[in-house]
Amino acid sequence: MTGEVLWRPGADGTANIEVFAEWLGARAGTDLTAYGDLWRCSVERPGLFWGGVWEHFGLGGPVAEDRVLPSPGMPGAVWFPDERLNYAEAVLAAPGMGAGDAAVLAYSDTRGPFEWTLAELREAVARLRAGLLAAGVGRGDRVAAWMPNVPETCALMLASASIGAVFSSCAPEFGARAVVDRLKQVEPAILFVTDGYRYGAKTIRRDQEVAQVVAELGTAEVVTFSYLDEGFAVGERWEDFGAPGELAFEPVPFDHPLYILYSSGTTGLPKAIVHGHGGIALEHAKMHGLHHDLGPGDRFFWYSTTGWMMWNYLASAPLVGASVVLFDGAPDPEGLWRLAEESGATYFGTSAPFLMACRDRGVVPKDVADLKRLKGIGSTGAPLPAAGFDYVHESVSATAQLQSLSGGTDLCTGFVGGAPNVPVWRGELSCRCLGADVQSYAPDGTPGTGREGELVIASPMPSMPVGLWGDRENERYRDTYFDRYPGVWRHGDWITITERGSAVISGRSDATLNRGGVRMGTAEFYSVVEAVPGVTDSLVVHLDEEDRLLVFVEASVEVDADLKRAIATAIRTELSPRHLPDEVIAVAKIPRTVTGKKIEVPVKRILQGVPVEQAVAPGALADPAALQAFVPQS
Repeated sequence: MTGEVLWRPGADGTANIEVFAEWLGARAGTDLTAYGDLWRCSVERPGLFWGGVWEHFGLGGPVAEDRVLPSPGMPGAVWFPDERLNYAEAVLAAPGMGAGDAAVLAYSDTRGPFEWTLAELREAVARLRAGLLAAGVGRGDRVAAWMPNVPETCALMLASASIGAVFSSCAPEFGARAVVDRLKQVEPAILFVTDGYRYGAKTIRRDQEVAQVVAELGTAEVVTFSYLDEGFAVGERWEDFGAPGELAFEPVPFDHPLYILYSSGTTGLPKAIVHGHGGIALEHAKMHGLHHDLGPGDRFFWYSTTGWMMWNYLASAPLVGASVVLFDGAPDPEGLWRLAEESGATYFGTSAPFLMACRDRGVVPKDVADLKRLKGIGSTGAPLPAAGFDYVHESVSATAQLQSLSGGTDLCTGFVGGAPNVPVWRGELSCRCLGADVQSYAPDGTPGTGREGELVIASPMPSMPVGLWGDRENERYRDTYFDRYPGVWRHGDWITITERGSAVISGRSDATLNRGGVRMGTAEFYSVVEAVPGVTDSLVVHLDEEDRLLVFVEASVEVDADLKRAIATAIRTELSPRHLPDEVIAVAKIPRTVTGKKIEVPVKRILQGVPVEQAVAPGALADPAALQAFVPQS
């Protein structure tokens, strides 16, 4: 942590967060213009802060401070008990956006680009709402979609929300087993599927997988979205579903289930994480409006699929009047930057691995596309190493703010990231997000700065899950998040919070490398190894019983003695001589989940002799075949 500043805020004071801080400060009777003061207010006076977000972004009228969070105990905090709202109504209000303005812009490898105006989006939602009601779907019923990242899926989610039904989605690239493992838990009343998709130049049909999923789920109502348009359909066709209808919204309590997201499910059935209307609307309005500085006229892009929480996050942009830019297809290192230019995106969100892949391939985005409209660049999915910060600043934009964001499916948001009035420090996440009481806990539960500790959230956030589906007594919920520190959310990452309020995430706490008494997070390790020229991806495992540290590398060059020496030198000089690898092993592919997470713990178990099918659920992986390189040879 060098403290080197790569970007500083402007001095005009016009960012949304600055306007909000002045407005809230007048109510509080104190100066909140400094980000640190606003953050402290947001966690020390949650009623004032979240009530301000609620009112400022038009989610409802004024709420007394003591009625915002009358019961703050975790788990089970009670938010806004006297209020009613509907997430879909809040999104489709799209403040500042005209009926003829583009609300959703769509790009795809499967079909040509197009856009929907706000009026067309509302019309699509009304039509789908009528179809759901005609199919007998009502409040609390589950609507499941195995569909691509297209406007129709967004409209379906909003239509489901409008009647108080509960939405759940899986990406088309999920295999049949992964889909069944997720959706069978929630017993959907109706299932929407797609016939296939194109990924780059490759066409993937899904007719056999669809037949398997439909048979195993036993869902009576099935609707097929003909994306490839090759004549395959199960049940009703998308084109025939629904009819012109009234756009109406069911008012629901703050914690009424909105949608169900899923954990990666690498070691068992994925957790079915239930999020509520109020928590998501409030949290996403705060993040989009204050942290990303979005508003009318902005176009928000984040590369995602419908199986990752960033899709849900992206779909909320109209809450603050911003348009949504969707892309369904292969993330071409040059093509996505050209898409940013073509779509007029003002905020470009992606993953840290994508940015590092662009860097490794020598792509200079500012030479590939006109990126002058970009005011923000977001990175998530994994910690972005310092070299990635340099790459974005030098090759993408020196004027757009880079926001490295850390959060999770569990809260459907980021809780450590950036803000328009906070500098960007090289290799660091700029700040703890507003309303997120993120702390670094020592093993005894003592918070501290300047040293690594467990990432915890010490007080409630509105988008914490309503619960886990099927967990009637909330036992699994408590065991998952509140097992270590009673009444405090433990997220499972290592974090260091600096004296200036920035942070560094150093990896999962269950995958720590502890050698010779020196503990190191895997993210630190990867940032050094993957900065070595020729290394495109890596995975590190420490076999404790043998005290053997193994580094597996995916490389664009031969993994020869010279490359191994370069990796060892980098580790010795930049990390720790105690963490020199016993072996550097070349593999064709580093195994990741379908949402892009490396799987250190399952790989470790496989190396220790645990059968693959017991160590990891293959359906949770993007490429299950990648595991074979780690199976011990007899």
